[in-house]
Amino acid sequence: MRRTPFGGADIPVAPSRVDLPARPGVYLFKTSQGRVLYVGKATRLSDRVRAYFASTPDRAMIPELVARADDIECIVTPTPQEALVLERQLIREHRPRFNSLLKDDKSFPYLVLTGEALPRIMYTRHPPKGAQKWGPFPNPAAAKQVMQLLRRNLGIRDCKELLPQGCLAMHIGLCAGPCIDAEGYLERVETARKILNGQATELLEELALEMDQAAGAHAYEHAAVVRDRIRAVREVISQHVVSSRLYRDSDAIGVAVQGDLAAVVVLHADEGIVQAQDVWPMVHRGDLGETVSAFVADHYEARRPPRLLLTPVPLLDGVEAWLEERRGAKVDCRGPMRGDLATLRRLADQNAEVQVGRLARRGSGSLEQRAADDGAVLLGLDRLDHVVCFDMAQLQGEERVGASVVLRNGRPAKKEYRTYTVKGDAMDDLRMMQEVVQRWLKRQDEWPDLLLLDGGQTHLDAIKRTLEEEQVWGRFEVAALAKREETVFREGHDPIVLDRNGRVLVHARDEAHRFVNRFHRKRRGRSTMEDPLESVEGLGAKKMQALLRHFGGRKGIEHASLADLQTVPGIGKALAERLHERLHGSTT
Repeated sequence: MRRTPFGGADIPVAPSRVDLPARPGVYLFKTSQGRVLYVGKATRLSDRVRAYFASTPDRAMIPELVARADDIECIVTPTPQEALVLERQLIREHRPRFNSLLKDDKSFPYLVLTGEALPRIMYTRHPPKGAQKWGPFPNPAAAKQVMQLLRRNLGIRDCKELLPQGCLAMHIGLCAGPCIDAEGYLERVETARKILNGQATELLEELALEMDQAAGAHAYEHAAVVRDRIRAVREVISQHVVSSRLYRDSDAIGVAVQGDLAAVVVLHADEGIVQAQDVWPMVHRGDLGETVSAFVADHYEARRPPRLLLTPVPLLDGVEAWLEERRGAKVDCRGPMRGDLATLRRLADQNAEVQVGRLARRGSGSLEQRAADDGAVLLGLDRLDHVVCFDMAQLQGEERVGASVVLRNGRPAKKEYRTYTVKGDAMDDLRMMQEVVQRWLKRQDEWPDLLLLDGGQTHLDAIKRTLEEEQVWGRFEVAALAKREETVFREGHDPIVLDRNGRVLVHARDEAHRFVNRFHRKRRGRSTMEDPLESVEGLGAKKMQALLRHFGGRKGIEHASLADLQTVPGIGKALAERLHERLHGSTT
């Protein structure tokens, strides 16, 4: 087993771990850190990828590629042609080192109607600014044929200049001559636009009649030519799933469920084409709305939400507002039923079905156990079946408390949860955590695989000193998980920014945070009047601390204007309005 630069362990990909479907699509050889090594397309993914493990590979680079790869992922597409388009886009996006022959900047062509007063039609790989475009097309010949059909049948110009005397194309019947007489030309352009948008019934009927007449007259060569034109029109005007002019900063979420196991797939589309896929396993508890909403809250915690989010079910109350707060702008959440966006959303579901089957077949045990195993591989440990996580809470030095939660085989062991009331005079989180960990040590008859702290490098250093004083440092692994960028700190290791393989660590940290805050609220409820800010949606302990630091205490918060509240880091416009309304009864 080879080690990564981050201290984790890579498990080289093996034929036994490759279980791709017998469908068209794109496959990606990847490292454990998510770096893409190679992108390929296939008519049947399972057959194509299996060939990489043949005893006599057909390319010299294959043995090295297989040796370096830790996983093979896939994105299924409805047709091999769309796999071709998607392959090109992913190669341009990731520039994998093993796609050396495909690292150029060439792109597939588009058909374009320019934004000029008298638009012209273009076949180009670089559409001009302001033009309306269709594509990209994996079959350039078909696109060229359709452009010639539109010119011949509608007289759409392709010349760069308007000549007062007309041009050759006009004299041979390929252009309506708008440079001499523009009457009716814009109607011709609108007809061409409709055809390119898929409304080509009349043109196809005319071509079908022409083909039948030619066949009836035994002009079979001409009939074959017209037949090819019909095929070209149908190919070009067909709606590509992986590409559409509507795809602009859009995420489509697909979900598939097997028992308590769910696979969530996010297809990210921008600039008119699908650009990436994320796959996440989840525990499904029976309510699809809860599963999707929980995923959305987790997925977009560390990344900017898109302009358009396509979901299989409506999100729970408050989630859309939280997304808009995270983005700092409007987020349009939809469940489209028809059109290109619905097609993209269904493609996400199709990929989720593939992925949930792969997850179910991989290894044995529950999803939680697999999450624990993934975490162990990420950290380079033999196992991660017993995790203890600590978190602290206080409010202006009052009701200083801590809590520890325990995960066994990836599942919360709630009977082993513990709460602590800080007894010393320490007012900072570091010394409070030192006291709590010290008290926890005295009660242990079993050491965990990992002691996890909600914090960063400073928390790790402080607890290391405590464990050294108690002469137990080195008996078990210790790590700190900082919320910012989800970074794990360990002594003697470089920091790791977590990917989905670290979800068991995030789960433990979030569970400790939830548990200690619940205990803290309970303690405050015994000693103080109800806090008017307790009921403000979206205001958690971290943001409350940010408010206190910014305004110097509760009085400062109470006297703050709406504009002042919005200046606090992490407090968006919507949350500021809810705070102001709760304190003053109005946002004005």
